[in-house]
Amino acid sequence: MKKLGLACLVLFMSFSLTALAQDEIPAHIKDHITYPVLDFHPFVGVMPIQDPALMYDSTLEYKVVLDLYGRIRDTTAIHQTFLEVARTYNLGIATGVPAEKLHIAAVIHGGLVQAILNKEKYQEKFGKSNPNLEALQKLKEVGVEFYVCGQSMGFMNIKEEEISDLVHPAISAKFSFVTLDKQGYTYLNISN
Repeated sequence: MKKLGLACLVLFMSFSLTALAQDEIPAHIKDHITYPVLDFHPFVGVMPIQDPALMYDSTLEYKVVLDLYGRIRDTTAIHQTFLEVARTYNLGIATGVPAEKLHIAAVIHGGLVQAILNKEKYQEKFGKSNPNLEALQKLKEVGVEFYVCGQSMGFMNIKEEEISDLVHPAISAKFSFVTLDKQGYTYLNISN
């Protein structure tokens, strides 16, 4: 009897994970989620809030540097951190910030560097097309700037010509954050 219960639990979990892997949105979200600008994936949308506090302040420039790290778990799907970059952009627009006052920089480091390999290198390494390149392109089109840690590239033996040309190599993630902070960017970790 215990074996049957365990088998049913495993079967249920595999169906649940399959649904999540297929990017299905629960009905209570699907009925309300909006996509102010970017809509290339179901999970880049935002939930509307009635009469929210802390809306757009026209006296401010909105400058955010996003910390992107992690590892690739599914080589066939857009990495969740790039979805969060898009969602962050959509949240800024939903807050009322005009696109010309919304400045987002994203610094990629650690194992996530593999997610920005160019078409040829990703195909060679994983035997698949890089699903992240389309997301990077769409984010670049709305003004998001991407930087990659040169130290991570060096330690992982990834050469500059092996990464997407949508990303700018920097000496390090650490000093990219310091420099962007000095330029008025607010640090936001979206990789947790």
